[in-house]
Amino acid sequence: MGSKGGASGGWVIRWEKRLTTSSQINVAIPFISIGLALLVGAAVILFLGFNPLNVYRSMFAHAFFSRFGLMDTAVKAIPLMLAGLGVALAFRMLLWNIGAEGQIYMGAYAASGVALSMPGAPSYIVLPAMLVAGMAAGAFWALLAAVPRAYFGANETIITLLLNYIAIFWVDHLVFGPWRDPGALGFPITRAFSMAARLPSIGGTRIHLGLVIALALALLLYFVLYHSRWGYEVRVIGESPGAARYAGMDIRRNILLVMMISGGLAGIAGMTEISAIHARLQPAFSPGYGYTAIIVASLAQMHPGYVVLVSFLLAGLLVGGFSMQIAGLPLAVVSMLQGAILFFLLGSGIFARYRLIVRRKEVD
Repeated sequence: MGSKGGASGGWVIRWEKRLTTSSQINVAIPFISIGLALLVGAAVILFLGFNPLNVYRSMFAHAFFSRFGLMDTAVKAIPLMLAGLGVALAFRMLLWNIGAEGQIYMGAYAASGVALSMPGAPSYIVLPAMLVAGMAAGAFWALLAAVPRAYFGANETIITLLLNYIAIFWVDHLVFGPWRDPGALGFPITRAFSMAARLPSIGGTRIHLGLVIALALALLLYFVLYHSRWGYEVRVIGESPGAARYAGMDIRRNILLVMMISGGLAGIAGMTEISAIHARLQPAFSPGYGYTAIIVASLAQMHPGYVVLVSFLLAGLLVGGFSMQIAGLPLAVVSMLQGAILFFLLGSGIFARYRLIVRRKEVD
């Protein structure tokens, strides 16, 4: 019998699947992703002829350390929280709901329909009706993707993505056509909502009641996910569908239910935004909140509590972007930073599942 020699024959580099996922790596990945994105952003800002440190300092000071900026950050965090909670719930069960943007639009459409049809109703009637209508419309829009996914195995990623465009164009059709305010001098907007149909502000600030709704729903979702039997089923199905089937869990029913709740939360985001901020339906009222919610849910690792924190962070990034415009930088740099965060987040995720092995190859 021969024996192996000790001579080196080059290097072997390979990926090895981890048997268990390290909690330290899971915690580190979002911070690493944000750090790398900021480095990429710094390189772009430097290339454009600006000092990255001064730009970032101005961004964060404006978003988090000025009274007006902090209020604006909180206002923009509300739809991100609500849509982010919905996306996080779907992602937790490995349902890739990319349609939060369309669900926001449909929630806003349904809530607007209620507000415009009840101009004389008191707030205690019209606001709950708008909330229910927005939630129902968002849930229905998500259900359009959930049914083919549950019964035919269709790809919900593609369906929810395409439904976004239908929802956006539907709202455009309404505000350019049958719902357009005849007294708006040709602008594509509906009639203004009555004062009763507008969510009240908190403490005389620009922050509205939607923040309380978002925080309450985040708390409720946390307890449902981690302290209820149904939440346990959702987590088991997401972590091991095979084990869930073996245990007799109804995966089809849960797909429908999770997607409906996910879409309903995004629909509430549309209702709060259109009621409290715009007080009328108009095109492009969402600057991509539904798409940013995907980054929120991914950075938060589908945890409701972290969704709240990450929503404030990314809302601050949006608000700080306006200070970048004042300095002469294009607002597109903010979108580039968001895209870089998602890019590095997805890329870094491989390290949570695999270990990179580098060793010297032995030859006989």
